[in-house]
Amino acid sequence: MNTAQTVHAGSATHEVFNQSTPLENYNLFSTNRGLMDAVAFNGGASHRDFLSGVGADLGTPHMISAGVLANQYTPRLATHDGVGNRIDQVEFHPAYHDLMRAALKWGLHTGPWSESGPATHVKRAAGFMMFTEIEPSVLCPVSMTYAVIPALKHNARIAADWLPALYGREYDPRFLPVNRKTAVTMGMGMTEKQGGSDVRANTTAAVQAGDGAYALTGHKWFMSAPMCDAFLVLAQAPGGLTCFFLPRILPGGEVNALYIQRLKDKLGNRANASSEVEFNGARAWAVGDEGRGVSTILEMGTLTRLDCSLGTAGLMRRALALALHHTAQREAFGKRLREQPIMKNVLADLALESEAATALALRLARAFDAPNDAGEILVRRVLTPIAKFWICKRGSHFAQEAMECLGGNGYVEAGATAASATAAGTTAAGAMARIYREMPLNSIWEGAGNIMAIDLLRALRKGPEVIAALDAELAPARGANPHFDRFVATLTGRLDDASAEESAARRLAQDVALSVQAALLQQHAPDFVFEAFCTSRLAGNWGYAFGTLPAACDFDRIIDRAMPG
Repeated sequence: MNTAQTVHAGSATHEVFNQSTPLENYNLFSTNRGLMDAVAFNGGASHRDFLSGVGADLGTPHMISAGVLANQYTPRLATHDGVGNRIDQVEFHPAYHDLMRAALKWGLHTGPWSESGPATHVKRAAGFMMFTEIEPSVLCPVSMTYAVIPALKHNARIAADWLPALYGREYDPRFLPVNRKTAVTMGMGMTEKQGGSDVRANTTAAVQAGDGAYALTGHKWFMSAPMCDAFLVLAQAPGGLTCFFLPRILPGGEVNALYIQRLKDKLGNRANASSEVEFNGARAWAVGDEGRGVSTILEMGTLTRLDCSLGTAGLMRRALALALHHTAQREAFGKRLREQPIMKNVLADLALESEAATALALRLARAFDAPNDAGEILVRRVLTPIAKFWICKRGSHFAQEAMECLGGNGYVEAGATAASATAAGTTAAGAMARIYREMPLNSIWEGAGNIMAIDLLRALRKGPEVIAALDAELAPARGANPHFDRFVATLTGRLDDASAEESAARRLAQDVALSVQAALLQQHAPDFVFEAFCTSRLAGNWGYAFGTLPAACDFDRIIDRAMPG
């Protein structure tokens, strides 16, 4: 045998078998029964065709590979041009722009504010969740743009100048004034080095500069998406901490005095540029009254907290889909992995968690579809902190367990190039690692766990009407399961004692979230899902790791319901 024959013969030892096929060319909506049922329950049945179209587009190799490339080729900061002029611009891979183009086309940025009809926030929430499955990082500017609209309406002049472009659906990345763009996006800058979540410690100063404008001088430790067209920022005005609208390009066409110091090197969220910036007399306009900055910008924070819940629920679904797809094909010890009794328990447990997260996040989105309904305002007030706290807290644990379903392949970062992006992005290898790195973000940003738990106590202390609204959410499931009834009975007394010790606030937030999730599953999930959730999460017949469901649970039907594709 000559050398060429030896090489050829040797290549046969590298035949690839017993590996899962790429998870692609499937509809993220029509194969997600938990999401479809939650959308219908929350009034979004009329949007089924739209969401099915979004789900089909997101499941294509092109969109999946765009998510890979946008993270592989991360944003780059250009502070100066070739001859030394300061330009402060961020360069992105074309895949980033493809993703942004799709997100704006589907109205994920401002659709609920510019569209009429029922359940527009639910429609947008379902689309946002599916988009997160493919690429969550670019949704940072999309989420902030969605969240700024109510706050901007505090300044009629700004609203008149900017809302038409904010409602635009034709993405425009060019660095131009607002009146020359087809669509614009917005970011925000709240935190500073010395304060973090304690924004009242901010030191950025705002002084009046004539004609209603202020000059801002200071530093922001986190300013996400610095290539947005404008930002809401906090600064200390003569009357106290105030919310300001700060455009990148001023009305006269000159570039504002916002200087990007560096981009953050983050654990995940790599396709999104997060930055530190300095203002050196940057021009800005007050949004709301002086001294009312926290309450004004919290309108924005409430909506971005919704998106944190939606985003984590979406990441859970993607991790679950990859785990289910892999274990349905991979064989070990003479059986497919999903046929192994112990793996069935793990997969079913993950499926329960994913569907419960979807149910809670979509119910919160529905509360924003009735902005003037007193009951829904109370629901929004109490569900926002518990959804943000519990769903996001579960994310990292969920991603680790889903990764383990793939073994070593789940832990590997699959390198992507323009030629290999599709293969890298549509197999579980690489995608799981990216999900795992992304998961902690939503729990930390927009108020970490302690902030959310304390916010729940603050909501409960507003009066008995808040507890009554929560009780109405739980009422439909009463009598359906004895474990649910006992759990809610013990919870009621703790809710009444709104002066509970702050150190117990996390446990209270957890238990409120579990009770609401169970009540929602009773109303729009099959009985075998509801019963398994109550037996495990509420009756205490559950361990400290996924895969510890009681043996009586209907593993096969739970898994079949959750299968993608």
